[in-house]
Amino acid sequence: MALQLTIADKIAHIQLNRPAALNALSFATLREIDETIAKVEQEIEAGNVRGVIFTGAGEKAFCAGADITELLNRSLMEESVATRFGQGVMTRISELRVPTVAVIHGYAFGGGLELALSCTFRVATPKAKVGLPEIKLGLVPGYGGTQRLPRLVGEGRALDIILSGRTVEADEAERIGLVTRKVDDGDPLAIGKTFLAPYLKFGLPALELARQAVTRGMQTSLVEGLRIERDLSTLSFETDDGQEGMKAFLEKRPAQFRDR
Repeated sequence: MALQLTIADKIAHIQLNRPAALNALSFATLREIDETIAKVEQEIEAGNVRGVIFTGAGEKAFCAGADITELLNRSLMEESVATRFGQGVMTRISELRVPTVAVIHGYAFGGGLELALSCTFRVATPKAKVGLPEIKLGLVPGYGGTQRLPRLVGEGRALDIILSGRTVEADEAERIGLVTRKVDDGDPLAIGKTFLAPYLKFGLPALELARQAVTRGMQTSLVEGLRIERDLSTLSFETDDGQEGMKAFLEKRPAQFRDR
């Protein structure tokens, strides 16, 4: 299996497990990710998962990108179908109801960076090296890199990274907002758990609605974004957690959120 899924303490840990291949994103691995995310979705609905951590096995790579040997001599239709599927997998990750974090330790190139970009957050260790090097192969990123990267770092910086195919070190990645945070070296899973901990104490409805307000608003005008915020903020007042949070504040006690 190219993936390992472990669920403990309300956290799903998805580890890319092809260290000998630098955890390359083969088509089989993509299908496994899709199937694994379907399982995680079920666990979220059952109340068993409130956060997801992605890591890569080994010391060299989070995910070094596509398996190039699979990309040669494909028909136009085969390429279109494969790209559509890859984009769908990344979108499925981005639309999970719970916060997700990719802990980047080592290389995250091409599809590996696109996987990380689909997560809510990205955390980098000092060994992290990221980029979209497809231009060096005469190709264009196809799993969301040309769309998600500029939404994070701006059009100019995204074009610099994409058109040069250069490698971005951890310090620069944090400075330009490509990664959420750079941390000291350590076990990627432990890093992910520490990072997610502050978010897991809040109610899932508010976390989900707030993320929707930001992500949907970023894709439209300010006027439309404000309408989205108004609707979702109003909806949050109607949740049980919203009522509990306000009561707890007035009663000067910790809120007991129940994710509903």
